[in-house]
Amino acid sequence: MGRPAGSHINGLALLILPSALLFALFFFLPIGLMAVMSLLTGNPVVMPHVAFTTKHYQRLADDSYYLEVIWTTIRIGLWTTLIALLIGYPLAHWMARIKSRAGHALLLMAVLAPMLTGIVVRTFAWMTLLSDKGVINQILLSLGLIEKPLQLMYNETGIIISLVHIYVPFMVLTLTGVIGRIDERLEQAAENLGASPLRAFFEVTLPLSLPGILAGSLLVFALAISAYVTPILLGGFQIMTLPILIYQQISANFNIGFAAALGMVLLVISFMLVVAYNHMLGLVSGQRELQ
Repeated sequence: MGRPAGSHINGLALLILPSALLFALFFFLPIGLMAVMSLLTGNPVVMPHVAFTTKHYQRLADDSYYLEVIWTTIRIGLWTTLIALLIGYPLAHWMARIKSRAGHALLLMAVLAPMLTGIVVRTFAWMTLLSDKGVINQILLSLGLIEKPLQLMYNETGIIISLVHIYVPFMVLTLTGVIGRIDERLEQAAENLGASPLRAFFEVTLPLSLPGILAGSLLVFALAISAYVTPILLGGFQIMTLPILIYQQISANFNIGFAAALGMVLLVISFMLVVAYNHMLGLVSGQRELQ
């Protein structure tokens, strides 16, 4: 006789329970507390009387400065994602199509090597390269190509360059797996039918790799808009992003409610990206909904 269905369900529930508790404790609970704090007039831990309010969100909507900070954060994320895709796709295609195991291992090590160094260390390395007296400006000055140092730091350019270096491996690793699953015989069939290698790529490989492009872009964008160390070191508080603004509200003003509202805005932006990703992936795969 087979085991009762109820015992099978109970056993499955016991297996899922640890991960469910972990999710509830470290994901849903903090987000729930942040959402509640964004709607309170003060911190209930230290204030005896608090009430629900929407003033924090109203402050965001009424002040153009905060809207500009949000747009700056999104703009940096978009540029970082686009450049990481342009750099990462050819490298991922090379890694997925290379025949030599040794060559694949070397490429993989080259991609993973930057990830073995901390973000702070990598950011300081970029500071030595991009500063007014850094390597890049000193070489250009010594060659007589410029008369004064280029402003490569304390602007969006330096932040984007460093973020691209940090997050390109995430794009490459995401794309490599997707491109590697595309049958090379499809490209060969297109070429046998008269298509050039370039046309075969654009009409066969590129459309089939769109799920990887969307997934890699979503991952890099979400990481870029939530980055804190790199923007604050290379931007020097002159380029304000949402993570830096959240830090200021907590450390300087101790305005937890407004900081929580800013955090919810960042979370909503990420959630909208996930929804858009699922919708676009559904269109690519010919489905209206993804289960």
